[in-house]
Amino acid sequence: MQTRIGILGIGGVGGYFGGLLAKAYASSESVDVVFIARGLTKQHIAENGLKIVLDESEMTVFPSKVSDHPDEIGKLDYLICATKTYDIETSLSSVARCITKNTIILPLYNGVDATERISTLFPDNEVLQGCVYIVSQIETPGTIRKMGFYEKLFFGSDTAPIGKLRNLQLLFQKANIQSYLVENIEDTVWEKFVFISTLASATSYLNQNIGEILHSAESRKFYVDLLHEITLLAAVKGINLPDDIIMQTILKLEKTPHEATSSMHRDILAGNNFELASLTEYVVNEAVKYEVDTPTYKMVLDKLSKISSLAE
Repeated sequence: MQTRIGILGIGGVGGYFGGLLAKAYASSESVDVVFIARGLTKQHIAENGLKIVLDESEMTVFPSKVSDHPDEIGKLDYLICATKTYDIETSLSSVARCITKNTIILPLYNGVDATERISTLFPDNEVLQGCVYIVSQIETPGTIRKMGFYEKLFFGSDTAPIGKLRNLQLLFQKANIQSYLVENIEDTVWEKFVFISTLASATSYLNQNIGEILHSAESRKFYVDLLHEITLLAAVKGINLPDDIIMQTILKLEKTPHEATSSMHRDILAGNNFELASLTEYVVNEAVKYEVDTPTYKMVLDKLSKISSLAE
Protein backbone atom coordinates (compact mmCIF):
# COMPACT_ATOMS: atom_id res chain seq x y z
CA MET A 1 0.00 0.00 0.00
CA GLN A 2 1.30 3.42 -0.96
CA THR A 3 1.33 6.14 1.69
CA ARG A 4 0.27 9.49 0.20
CA ILE A 5 1.31 12.73 1.94
CA GLY A 6 -0.10 16.10 0.87
CA ILE A 7 1.64 19.38 1.77
CA LEU A 8 -0.85 22.26 1.82
CA GLY A 9 0.97 25.61 1.76
CA ILE A 10 4.46 25.71 0.22
CA GLY A 11 5.74 28.64 2.27
CA GLY A 12 8.59 28.85 4.79
CA VAL A 13 7.32 25.91 6.88
CA GLY A 14 5.50 23.73 4.35
CA GLY A 15 8.13 24.34 1.68
CA TYR A 16 11.03 23.41 3.93
CA PHE A 17 9.63 20.33 5.67
CA GLY A 18 7.68 19.27 2.58
CA GLY A 19 10.91 19.69 0.62
CA LEU A 20 12.76 17.31 2.95
CA LEU A 21 9.97 14.74 2.52
CA ALA A 22 9.98 15.15 -1.28
CA LYS A 23 13.76 14.72 -1.38
CA ALA A 24 13.73 11.61 0.84
CA TYR A 25 10.96 9.83 -1.07
CA ALA A 26 11.73 11.03 -4.61
CA SER A 27 12.43 7.50 -5.86
CA SER A 28 10.18 5.65 -3.38
CA GLU A 29 7.40 3.42 -4.64
CA SER A 30 5.76 3.21 -1.21
CA VAL A 31 5.57 6.95 -0.31
CA ASP A 32 4.09 9.66 -2.53
CA VAL A 33 4.63 13.35 -1.65
CA VAL A 34 2.24 15.84 -3.28
CA PHE A 35 2.64 19.63 -3.09
CA ILE A 36 -0.67 21.49 -3.08
CA ALA A 37 0.08 24.88 -4.63
CA ARG A 38 -1.33 27.32 -7.15
CA GLY A 39 -0.31 30.27 -9.31
CA LEU A 40 3.35 31.12 -9.81
CA THR A 41 4.49 28.73 -7.06
CA LYS A 42 2.78 25.77 -8.76
CA GLN A 43 4.14 26.77 -12.18
CA HIS A 44 7.71 27.27 -10.95
CA ILE A 45 7.83 23.98 -9.00
CA ALA A 46 6.31 22.05 -11.93
CA GLU A 47 8.97 23.41 -14.28
CA ASN A 48 12.06 23.77 -12.07
CA GLY A 49 11.40 21.99 -8.76
CA LEU A 50 11.41 23.66 -5.34
CA LYS A 51 14.71 25.32 -4.44
CA ILE A 52 15.68 25.42 -0.74
CA VAL A 53 18.51 27.82 0.09
CA LEU A 54 20.39 27.19 3.37
CA ASP A 55 23.13 29.31 4.96
CA GLU A 56 25.95 27.37 3.28
CA SER A 57 24.28 25.23 0.62
CA GLU A 58 21.16 24.79 -1.46
CA MET A 59 19.11 21.95 -2.92
CA THR A 60 16.34 21.50 -5.48
CA VAL A 61 13.63 18.94 -4.82
CA PHE A 62 10.80 17.55 -6.93
CA PRO A 63 7.54 16.28 -5.43
CA SER A 64 5.79 13.42 -7.21
CA LYS A 65 3.12 15.96 -8.16
CA VAL A 66 2.31 19.66 -7.70
CA SER A 67 -1.31 20.70 -8.22
CA ASP A 68 -4.28 22.60 -6.81
CA HIS A 69 -6.87 20.33 -8.44
CA PRO A 70 -8.43 17.67 -6.16
CA ASP A 71 -8.71 15.11 -8.99
CA GLU A 72 -4.97 15.41 -9.69
CA ILE A 73 -4.01 15.44 -6.00
CA GLY A 74 -6.04 12.30 -5.21
CA LYS A 75 -6.91 10.76 -1.84
CA LEU A 76 -4.44 11.45 0.98
CA ASP A 77 -3.33 9.41 3.99
CA TYR A 78 -1.68 12.41 5.68
CA LEU A 79 -2.31 16.09 5.07
CA ILE A 80 0.25 18.53 6.49
CA CYS A 81 -1.21 22.05 6.58
CA ALA A 82 1.07 25.09 6.66
CA THR A 83 -0.79 27.99 5.06
CA LYS A 84 -1.41 31.27 6.88
CA THR A 85 -4.01 30.96 9.66
CA TYR A 86 -6.41 33.33 7.89
CA ASP A 87 -6.54 30.80 5.01
CA ILE A 88 -7.38 27.70 7.09
CA GLU A 89 -11.04 27.32 6.12
CA THR A 90 -10.67 28.36 2.46
CA SER A 91 -7.59 26.24 1.73
CA LEU A 92 -8.90 23.09 3.41
CA SER A 93 -12.31 23.39 1.77
CA SER A 94 -10.56 23.49 -1.61
CA VAL A 95 -9.07 20.01 -1.01
CA ALA A 96 -12.02 18.47 0.87
CA ARG A 97 -12.42 15.79 -1.83
CA CYS A 98 -8.87 14.57 -1.12
CA ILE A 99 -9.68 13.95 2.55
CA THR A 100 -11.17 10.54 3.40
CA LYS A 101 -12.38 9.47 6.85
CA ASN A 102 -8.93 7.89 7.39
CA THR A 103 -6.87 10.98 6.47
CA ILE A 104 -4.73 12.20 9.37
CA ILE A 105 -4.44 16.01 9.36
CA LEU A 106 -1.38 17.70 10.91
CA PRO A 107 -1.64 21.49 11.28
CA LEU A 108 1.65 23.41 11.49
CA TYR A 109 0.35 26.95 11.93
CA ASN A 110 1.32 30.00 13.96
CA GLY A 111 -1.37 29.77 16.63
CA VAL A 112 -3.19 27.47 19.03
CA ASP A 113 -6.71 27.41 17.58
CA ALA A 114 -6.05 25.54 14.30
CA THR A 115 -6.90 22.01 15.51
CA GLU A 116 -10.28 23.17 16.82
CA ARG A 117 -11.05 25.08 13.61
CA ILE A 118 -10.10 22.14 11.36
CA SER A 119 -12.08 19.68 13.52
CA THR A 120 -15.15 21.85 12.97
CA LEU A 121 -14.68 21.39 9.20
CA PHE A 122 -13.81 17.66 9.41
CA PRO A 123 -15.38 16.32 12.63
CA ASP A 124 -14.80 12.66 11.66
CA ASN A 125 -11.05 13.04 11.09
CA GLU A 126 -8.11 12.77 13.44
CA VAL A 127 -6.68 16.30 13.58
CA LEU A 128 -3.34 16.32 15.39
CA GLN A 129 -1.68 19.22 17.16
CA GLY A 130 1.73 20.41 15.99
CA CYS A 131 4.21 23.23 15.89
CA VAL A 132 7.64 23.98 14.46
CA TYR A 133 10.63 26.14 15.34
CA ILE A 134 12.34 27.40 12.21
CA VAL A 135 13.38 30.68 10.58
CA SER A 136 12.44 30.34 6.91
CA GLN A 137 10.53 32.30 4.30
CA ILE A 138 9.58 32.47 0.65
CA GLU A 139 12.34 34.29 -1.23
CA THR A 140 10.61 34.09 -4.62
CA PRO A 141 7.84 31.74 -5.86
CA GLY A 142 9.38 28.25 -5.77
CA THR A 143 12.35 29.29 -3.61
CA ILE A 144 12.53 28.94 0.20
CA ARG A 145 15.32 30.49 2.27
CA LYS A 146 16.10 28.97 5.68
CA MET A 147 18.27 30.91 8.13
CA GLY A 148 20.19 29.54 11.10
CA PHE A 149 20.51 25.98 12.34
CA TYR A 150 17.31 25.75 14.38
CA GLU A 151 14.64 23.39 12.98
CA LYS A 152 12.36 21.28 15.14
CA LEU A 153 8.90 19.80 14.51
CA PHE A 154 6.68 18.67 17.39
CA PHE A 155 3.39 16.81 17.02
CA GLY A 156 0.98 14.59 18.93
CA SER A 157 -2.62 13.81 19.78
CA ASP A 158 -4.73 12.68 22.72
CA THR A 159 -7.05 10.66 20.49
CA ALA A 160 -5.26 9.45 17.31
CA PRO A 161 -4.18 5.78 17.13
CA ILE A 162 -0.59 5.49 18.38
CA GLY A 163 0.30 3.30 15.38
CA LYS A 164 -0.62 6.09 12.94
CA LEU A 165 1.39 8.61 14.98
CA ARG A 166 4.45 6.34 15.08
CA ASN A 167 4.17 5.73 11.35
CA LEU A 168 4.21 9.48 10.72
CA GLN A 169 7.19 9.87 13.04
CA LEU A 170 9.01 7.16 11.08
CA LEU A 171 8.25 8.96 7.79
CA PHE A 172 9.70 12.16 9.26
CA GLN A 173 12.80 10.45 10.67
CA LYS A 174 13.63 8.77 7.35
CA ALA A 175 13.44 12.23 5.76
CA ASN A 176 15.98 13.58 8.31
CA ILE A 177 13.35 15.85 9.86
CA GLN A 178 14.10 16.67 13.50
CA SER A 179 10.66 15.62 14.72
CA TYR A 180 9.35 14.73 18.16
CA LEU A 181 6.20 12.76 18.96
CA VAL A 182 5.09 14.46 22.19
CA GLU A 183 2.69 13.13 24.81
CA ASN A 184 1.50 16.47 26.26
CA ILE A 185 1.34 18.22 22.90
CA GLU A 186 -1.02 21.03 23.96
CA ASP A 187 1.57 22.29 26.45
CA THR A 188 4.29 22.12 23.75
CA VAL A 189 2.11 24.01 21.25
CA TRP A 190 1.42 26.70 23.85
CA GLU A 191 5.14 26.96 24.64
CA LYS A 192 5.71 27.75 20.95
CA PHE A 193 2.70 30.09 20.92
CA VAL A 194 4.20 32.11 23.77
CA PHE A 195 7.33 32.54 21.63
CA ILE A 196 5.64 33.35 18.31
CA SER A 197 2.77 35.48 19.63
CA THR A 198 5.04 37.78 21.63
CA LEU A 199 7.59 37.96 18.80
CA ALA A 200 4.95 38.75 16.15
CA SER A 201 3.20 41.30 18.37
CA ALA A 202 6.41 43.07 19.46
CA THR A 203 8.16 43.21 16.07
CA SER A 204 4.98 44.38 14.33
CA TYR A 205 4.01 46.99 16.93
CA LEU A 206 7.53 48.40 17.33
CA ASN A 207 8.46 47.94 13.64
CA GLN A 208 11.78 46.43 14.74
CA ASN A 209 13.67 43.21 14.05
CA ILE A 210 14.87 40.82 16.77
CA GLY A 211 18.25 42.50 17.24
CA GLU A 212 16.70 45.96 17.59
CA ILE A 213 14.30 44.71 20.27
CA LEU A 214 17.03 42.93 22.23
CA HIS A 215 19.41 45.91 22.14
CA SER A 216 16.91 48.58 23.21
CA ALA A 217 16.00 48.66 26.92
CA GLU A 218 12.59 50.17 26.14
CA SER A 219 11.76 47.65 23.40
CA ARG A 220 13.00 44.73 25.49
CA LYS A 221 10.75 45.83 28.39
CA PHE A 222 7.77 46.02 26.01
CA TYR A 223 8.54 42.46 24.81
CA VAL A 224 8.87 41.15 28.38
CA ASP A 225 5.55 42.80 29.36
CA LEU A 226 3.89 40.80 26.55
CA LEU A 227 5.54 37.65 27.89
CA HIS A 228 4.17 38.24 31.39
CA GLU A 229 0.65 38.75 30.06
CA ILE A 230 0.48 35.67 27.81
CA THR A 231 2.07 33.33 30.37
CA LEU A 232 -0.40 34.52 33.03
CA LEU A 233 -3.24 33.72 30.60
CA ALA A 234 -1.76 30.26 29.94
CA ALA A 235 -1.54 29.58 33.70
CA VAL A 236 -5.16 30.62 34.27
CA LYS A 237 -6.22 28.37 31.35
CA GLY A 238 -4.46 25.42 33.05
CA ILE A 239 -1.68 25.06 30.47
CA ASN A 240 1.37 23.43 32.05
CA LEU A 241 4.33 25.59 30.97
CA PRO A 242 7.85 25.40 32.45
CA ASP A 243 8.36 27.54 35.59
CA ASP A 244 11.10 29.49 33.80
CA ILE A 245 9.10 29.93 30.55
CA ILE A 246 9.82 33.67 30.36
CA MET A 247 13.60 33.19 30.65
CA GLN A 248 13.50 30.22 28.24
CA THR A 249 11.60 32.30 25.67
CA ILE A 250 14.05 35.21 25.93
CA LEU A 251 16.97 32.78 25.47
CA LYS A 252 15.25 31.31 22.38
CA LEU A 253 14.91 34.82 20.98
CA GLU A 254 18.59 35.58 21.65
CA LYS A 255 19.57 32.44 19.70
CA THR A 256 17.39 33.44 16.71
CA PRO A 257 19.21 35.36 13.93
CA HIS A 258 19.14 39.00 15.08
CA GLU A 259 18.52 40.34 11.59
CA ALA A 260 15.35 38.21 11.34
CA THR A 261 11.83 39.32 12.19
CA SER A 262 8.44 37.64 12.48
CA SER A 263 6.42 36.56 9.43
CA MET A 264 3.61 38.84 10.63
CA HIS A 265 5.95 41.85 10.60
CA ARG A 266 7.20 40.89 7.12
CA ASP A 267 3.61 40.68 5.87
CA ILE A 268 2.80 44.13 7.30
CA LEU A 269 5.89 45.65 5.66
CA ALA A 270 4.86 44.08 2.34
CA GLY A 271 1.30 45.41 2.64
CA ASN A 272 -0.13 41.87 2.75
CA ASN A 273 -2.88 40.34 4.87
CA PHE A 274 -1.42 39.24 8.22
CA GLU A 275 -2.17 36.84 11.07
CA LEU A 276 -3.42 39.35 13.64
CA ALA A 277 -6.48 37.30 14.62
CA SER A 278 -4.53 34.16 15.57
CA LEU A 279 -1.41 35.74 17.05
CA THR A 280 -2.63 38.83 18.93
CA GLU A 281 -6.42 39.11 18.96
CA TYR A 282 -6.82 35.52 20.19
CA VAL A 283 -4.82 36.38 23.33
CA VAL A 284 -6.90 39.50 24.02
CA ASN A 285 -10.20 37.63 23.51
CA GLU A 286 -9.16 34.67 25.70
CA ALA A 287 -7.94 37.09 28.37
CA VAL A 288 -11.38 38.75 28.47
CA LYS A 289 -12.97 35.30 28.79
CA TYR A 290 -10.68 34.32 31.67
CA GLU A 291 -10.65 37.81 33.27
CA VAL A 292 -6.91 38.33 32.79
CA ASP A 293 -5.59 41.86 32.25
CA THR A 294 -3.53 42.27 29.05
CA PRO A 295 -2.93 46.04 28.55
CA THR A 296 0.18 45.60 26.37
CA TYR A 297 -1.53 43.11 24.06
CA LYS A 298 -4.51 45.49 23.80
CA MET A 299 -2.16 48.30 22.72
CA VAL A 300 -0.75 46.04 19.99
CA LEU A 301 -4.21 44.96 18.84
CA ASP A 302 -5.50 48.55 18.70
CA LYS A 303 -2.58 49.77 16.59
CA LEU A 304 -2.40 46.76 14.26
CA SER A 305 -6.18 46.59 13.75
CA LYS A 306 -5.95 50.01 12.11
CA ILE A 307 -3.17 48.76 9.79
CA SER A 308 -5.16 45.60 9.07
CA SER A 309 -8.25 47.53 8.01
CA LEU A 310 -6.11 49.54 5.56
CA ALA A 311 -4.55 46.35 4.12
CA GLU A 312 -7.94 44.75 3.38
